Amino acid sequence: MIGFRKAGKDRAAARSRVRRLAGAAMAVPLAAGALLAAGAGTSAASPGTGPTAVVSMGDSYISGEAGRWKGNSLTNSGSRNGTDRAWVSGSSYDPAKVYGTTAMGCDRSDSAEVLSAGAVADVAVNLACSGAVSQNVFRASNGGVAFKGEAPQADQLAAVAAAKNVKVIALSIGGNDLGFADIIKECALDFVLWGSYCYDDQQAVVDQKIDGVVAGIGKSVDEIRAVMRGAGYADSSYRIVLQSYPSPIPRGAENRYTQSDWSRLNTGGCPFWNRDSDWARDSLVPQLSDRVKGVATAKGVQFLDLRDMLQGREVCAKSSKLVSSTVPASAKTSEWARWIDNNETQGPIQESMHPNYYGQLAVGRCLALALAQPANSGSSCKNTAGGDHTGMYLTPAP
Repeated sequence: MIGFRKAGKDRAAARSRVRRLAGAAMAVPLAAGALLAAGAGTSAASPGTGPTAVVSMGDSYISGEAGRWKGNSLTNSGSRNGTDRAWVSGSSYDPAKVYGTTAMGCDRSDSAEVLSAGAVADVAVNLACSGAVSQNVFRASNGGVAFKGEAPQADQLAAVAAAKNVKVIALSIGGNDLGFADIIKECALDFVLWGSYCYDDQQAVVDQKIDGVVAGIGKSVDEIRAVMRGAGYADSSYRIVLQSYPSPIPRGAENRYTQSDWSRLNTGGCPFWNRDSDWARDSLVPQLSDRVKGVATAKGVQFLDLRDMLQGREVCAKSSKLVSSTVPASAKTSEWARWIDNNETQGPIQESMHPNYYGQLAVGRCLALALAQPANSGSSCKNTAGGDHTGMYLTPAP
């Protein structure tokens, strides 16, 4: 079995496994990157002329982290029951099949949002990078910081804006500033080691950080505007789509594994108490979504609310299933997010708790639907129970 999911259910073994999780600092970075897709070259263009481009900026929830996986399977060998898109043959795996040269770095996958959105522009450019914070978006001249060997994303955007006719910029940022990875780590440790809840302590941390996080998101939008104006674009000539985050875990009552034994840890890869799961799903994610919406409103950009995007498709959700030899990988039945695999028996831990291949196809569809709406609108994207990514639909943002 994989990661936490080993046969023994004794507490000592579980402690050992979670200490490994803590030692790895629960590396669940959110995502960002380099030029991707059809010809991000330097052919001459200008605002309103040349090939159109859609650009993604920010962190792992938009770079394509976890795009390697079609659901989750306990089988460690071969193709992992068809879930591992990096499988080559036998016990050989090549993450570059999915992430290209950014594997184990920015993890920009071939199913990332701007690619899976379809033909919304002539060219798709992915600048987002796994683990990025707001400072990695800002221009270097205004406090921006290079990341994973790449210039700040706003400086990369300047080159794209000069070479292409940029029509859409999708931005996902703030999760790493808030410390999502640390929150996940602490909640998992409280489940496995301490028998206590994390929601109270972590809510206090969130409340302390949230204003600074929001300021960073707002400055990221300002930096994008400044770059585009400097490249000769009018604000009305393109749109910025600012998006929020989905919850990768379900509410306690919607979890298919009971919290009274080790099944959530050993089988499902979702080691969280019901109370903490409810807090994450119904308090933490909505709190951040509401604040991101506030930024979008204040800055006059489009808001794409993803808080309900994974509803029923989360890790351990009752209405989804693990993939096995008798249950094939399917967008209609499998989970749309990657479980926690802290022992890294099926790939790097940084993929944990992110939308997987199916989830990314869904978010891409959400972006395509949003682009059919007014440029200053706010929409919430949801899935159709039992459907695939083609069943995504929009409702007014809450």
